[in-house]
Amino acid sequence: MEIKKYIEKAKLGDQIAFTFLLDSYWNEVYGFMLQRTENETDAEDITIETFSKAFDKIATYNPEFQFNTWLIAIAKNVHIDLLRKKKSSLFIDITDEEDDIAYAVADTSPSAEDKLITEQNLSRLLQFIKELKPAYQEVIQMRYFQEMSYQEIADDLEEPLNNVKIKLLRAKKLLAEIITKA
Repeated sequence: MEIKKYIEKAKLGDQIAFTFLLDSYWNEVYGFMLQRTENETDAEDITIETFSKAFDKIATYNPEFQFNTWLIAIAKNVHIDLLRKKKSSLFIDITDEEDDIAYAVADTSPSAEDKLITEQNLSRLLQFIKELKPAYQEVIQMRYFQEMSYQEIADDLEEPLNNVKIKLLRAKKLLAEIITKA
């Protein structure tokens, strides 16, 4: 029952609900895609894209189905799209109108992870950041050290805005876990 409450809040744009859903279902979607792709990078990219699409289309979620089933269906479609893109061409530039109208997943008020990250001294923080995967290191560097906006990061990486927001949410969570263990 608790999940339905978070889904309803997410439909209303509640950022904490989005983060809760991301944290609750990340491992399941990622694990599923890792089995299918047998490639960590592809599995991670597909999972990021899955949550990006899910948050963008959460208003269309039908509560008659399990939320994880819905996410897995999106993940399968993202995977199929990825395979098609790889087959069709390496040089096609696909722009998506929905990326321009991206859902605001990121909240401007600092999260618990943000507070934990900013309380670290710089040299220790840099060591912790080095423990992250390169893609996460990059978005953390751009956001916190180069102080780039989400849109600037998306433009620089040539990725949809939603994907950048999900990557940052994930990177902050992983970095906070590393800091907490240390």
